[in-house]
Amino acid sequence: MSTEALSLQTLVVRAGRPPVGPDQPLNTPIVPASAFHAGGSTEYARESAPTTEALEEALGLLEHGTAVAYSSGMAAANAVLDLVPPGGVVVAPSAAYTGVAVRLRELAAIGRIGLRIVEAEDTAGIKTACDGAHLLWLESPTNPLLQVADVQRCIYAAHGADAAVLVDNTFATPMIQTPLTMGADVVMHSVTKGIGGHSDLLMGALVARDPDVGEALRIRRVLLGAAPSAFDCYLALRGLRTLALRVERGESNARDIVARLEGHPAVELVRYPGFGTMAAIEVRGGAAAADRLCEAVRVWTYATSLGGVESLLERRRRWPLEAERVPENLVRLSFGIESADDLWADLDRALRSLAD
Repeated sequence: MSTEALSLQTLVVRAGRPPVGPDQPLNTPIVPASAFHAGGSTEYARESAPTTEALEEALGLLEHGTAVAYSSGMAAANAVLDLVPPGGVVVAPSAAYTGVAVRLRELAAIGRIGLRIVEAEDTAGIKTACDGAHLLWLESPTNPLLQVADVQRCIYAAHGADAAVLVDNTFATPMIQTPLTMGADVVMHSVTKGIGGHSDLLMGALVARDPDVGEALRIRRVLLGAAPSAFDCYLALRGLRTLALRVERGESNARDIVARLEGHPAVELVRYPGFGTMAAIEVRGGAAAADRLCEAVRVWTYATSLGGVESLLERRRRWPLEAERVPENLVRLSFGIESADDLWADLDRALRSLAD
């Protein structure tokens, strides 16, 4: 059956498998080799390798483009930024992922790029900012403010100004949105997060709508030395198989607990876009209370990542380089697959303890 006829729920299970045949493995093996015998399409692991290719095939099918895997999400981000011409203008949200935001500011400070900051929800402002720009960098929902951009209209506006569009799809995953089908030029993932899903690997990926752009990004991986390991690619493929189930369960938990958080006496504001596995709350009592909340939970895990099977939380401004736009008392919540009742009991107890 053609993969085009399969749903995303089936593709995450089927994509990136080895050819079917007697005694053939169901999973692409880990191939721990840096060099390969000459004469074929694979000769050196920085350029390509069997386990990497299997992951890229799967991600490409899910996101409808040409995928390139990298050793980290920031390696993927820097590969895209490396293709921006000197002095090219990048339009980016006011509160993007910290690493990307810091890197953009660094490049702007040395004159490598021009940088225009926008609000992700301000489509008209984005359209104006894209005039003369080279690249629109979108997150939707944004990290950690959970702002939702009108992705389709923003892409249309950027292309009208001859700007390319990258959408960081880490929060949503292809289970919720596929930006390339809306016209985006490149999709980015921190594979470390939802794709891998088990907090046991570090990886990034880019998926390009145009195969020529995909090849340019692959060359950036080669020249920047950002190839992922075969073992991490294997782990990412293994994690991908349960992506649909994990997103479904995490979103169910998010909806349940967000509804209970509304009006909670210890919470000033709840941020949730209405979909996905990520939310944020602003805790009464400021940064000190938010820190005490993170330290008081027992079922939730106090850690900085997201998208794993375990539910995680943290106060984002504990990181000195986090955007000043982010409130000091904001706690980001990543919903995993545990029992919603257990998660709520733990979170509610920790929130109520703040009044003690």
